[in-house]
Amino acid sequence: MQTRTAVPLPSTPLPGTLADLILPQSVGARRIARDVALIVAGSLLVALFAQIKIPLGFTPVPITGQTFAVLLVGAMLGGWRGGLALALYAIEGAFLPFFAGGASGWFWLLPSGGYIVGFIPAAALVGWLCQRGWNRRPWILAAMLLGNAVLYVPGLIQLNLFLPANVAEAWGCANLWQCGLLPFVAGDLAKLIVASLAVPAGWALLDRFTLKTDPDDE
Repeated sequence: MQTRTAVPLPSTPLPGTLADLILPQSVGARRIARDVALIVAGSLLVALFAQIKIPLGFTPVPITGQTFAVLLVGAMLGGWRGGLALALYAIEGAFLPFFAGGASGWFWLLPSGGYIVGFIPAAALVGWLCQRGWNRRPWILAAMLLGNAVLYVPGLIQLNLFLPANVAEAWGCANLWQCGLLPFVAGDLAKLIVASLAVPAGWALLDRFTLKTDPDDE
């Protein structure tokens, strides 16, 4: 008769994501229901952290907790589920107060809407890399740095479309970089470092407490 004993998992990264290990894959309708639930939960987590908002005054782009949640959702759900979670978030925010500080609206009408678009490939990229073994230190930090860089591309492109002619007088910042990038670098680095520590910590806890069947015990 087999018994179950707690043993540490190997130090090499396991395939899949934290979500796959916590909620093992099933088949058919159950798998679809699980994936849908994870995608919805991921979008709601980002909406929750979006309510952490610090207006800067000199730019329409505030400091929020969104970036932290985006990177974390991507790492935990994987590539395609992470990307879909953020795509759902963009749609939810059109009708519900899910954006920064309770804002809502179609992202293409918002100065900061490009960042919302950038969340989608950022989460997908981080998730894709984590599924390929970047989900433990030190590569998790590199994955999140890449994801964070990706979200700025559409963010800055769209913000540039909203820049007034006399940006310094209207907003208080001198140019696009001072309005949409430089004020956020330090905060984003802090958030991605925290997120990059949280994911390996989750794996470490699962390494410690996951039960495995010992085939030699009968």
